[in-house]
Amino acid sequence: MPLPNSRHRRSRRNEAPAMKRGRRWIGGSVALLILGSCTAAAEPHHSLQPAQPPASVPRLPPRPASSPTQSATSFSYSGSMIQGGLVIGTAPAGTSLLTFEGAAVPVAPDRRFLIAFDRDAGPTATLVATLEDGRTLHDTLTVAPRAWDISRLDSLPKYPVPAPEFEKLRPAELAQINAARHIQVVSDGWRQPFMWPVLGRISTLFGSQRIYRNGEAGSYHSGIDIARPTGTVALAPADGVVILAADHPFTLEGNLLMIDHGMGLNSAFLHLSKIMVHVGDRVQRGQPIGLVGMTGRATGPHLHWSMKWRDSRIDPLLVAGPMPVVQ
Repeated sequence: MPLPNSRHRRSRRNEAPAMKRGRRWIGGSVALLILGSCTAAAEPHHSLQPAQPPASVPRLPPRPASSPTQSATSFSYSGSMIQGGLVIGTAPAGTSLLTFEGAAVPVAPDRRFLIAFDRDAGPTATLVATLEDGRTLHDTLTVAPRAWDISRLDSLPKYPVPAPEFEKLRPAELAQINAARHIQVVSDGWRQPFMWPVLGRISTLFGSQRIYRNGEAGSYHSGIDIARPTGTVALAPADGVVILAADHPFTLEGNLLMIDHGMGLNSAFLHLSKIMVHVGDRVQRGQPIGLVGMTGRATGPHLHWSMKWRDSRIDPLLVAGPMPVVQ
């Protein structure tokens, strides 16, 4: 299953539009989101700001199809070699070990594998295939930069979260989230074309960030927010296994649901008014999994959909493609 639009690994595209009304689009390294939610612990959630996605998502040009001989003796790729992008690759024939940036990556029997690039990934990344005869093949990937939606709120300080309640509850919540992400599941959902769990207006983009008074940066937004009324049915974007279904609202995420799609790729759905599945359930692409809400830290009803591959946060918009037009 190729992801939308195959890309050549050494190609680049120009960054997203440079200016937007009331916002400035800039690149660069920012503070990492440590809480896995829509906002940092020290700032309020404004998920329904009138942000609209760019006219087009930065994409790389199609990669020429490899011949059978080429695909058997070298790497091939399909996906977005760009910050926040997800790539499905095919390893050279005879690969006994594959590493990405020094860490082992599982390879399926058909030689396919999955990698992704964090929101703040550097300009290059390295794959190394060790073959059964002892030879090694190296491939240096060029990671295209992104421009991010940056709001400057120079007159406002960062909003502090009430410390006593947050400090009491948050450690246990983070422990549950981290434990869920370490669960190993078998699923081929990562091979499927991902669908949008709900259709609607994108109110906050992946990677967007606020800069407050004195240049103090808030954590970047870790997913996509889709504004929909409470009670709207959310669907599984691809096959997977439920690895977390909160039995009570978390302080930031509210009713949190997490689904693992295999190969270290997982989705999280935040602020649900109801969770319709249970830990260990196998879900199928398009299956109802919950209802949109505004539990946790949210200023209005919406679905926050975030995705991670291992420790890399990735952009659902690059995985699912442009939001379909709702008539």
